[in-house]
Amino acid sequence: MQRSIWKPIFLATVLCGTLDIVFAMILTLMRGREIPNMLRFVASGPFQHATDWGASGAALGLAVHFTLMAIMVAWFMVAARNVPALTDKPWLAGLIYGLITWAVMNLIVVPLRFPAAWPPKPMAIATQLFAHIVLVGLPTAYIARRYLRG
Repeated sequence: MQRSIWKPIFLATVLCGTLDIVFAMILTLMRGREIPNMLRFVASGPFQHATDWGASGAALGLAVHFTLMAIMVAWFMVAARNVPALTDKPWLAGLIYGLITWAVMNLIVVPLRFPAAWPPKPMAIATQLFAHIVLVGLPTAYIARRYLRG
């Protein structure tokens, strides 16, 4: 009998989403910028004018962030449920999945919506690789191992 993927998707979304957004907030503050502006920028990915929406734009940015995270972790959970070997070495699966999510977001999604962001600066590449591997890929893979192994 296959185990449900809903609990690990929820847990990974909450954990990885929180780790990633807190990391983004820390980077934002370190750069002398304001967190609500960063969140409105996130919302402006799918909602172009969200940067002008004040507090509601910032709240929408948080919702967009967690929605994207849910999509990212759901892909991995579906793959892990259908390819159980992905849970055998979660450190390797998490590393590879972190690289995949980084590539999709930073080489496809972001440049399509924000062409001026291309090419990314080395520090942006480093921080995004850290976030996608350590804060998203690895925790997602370990949660999959915990909840999807037979």
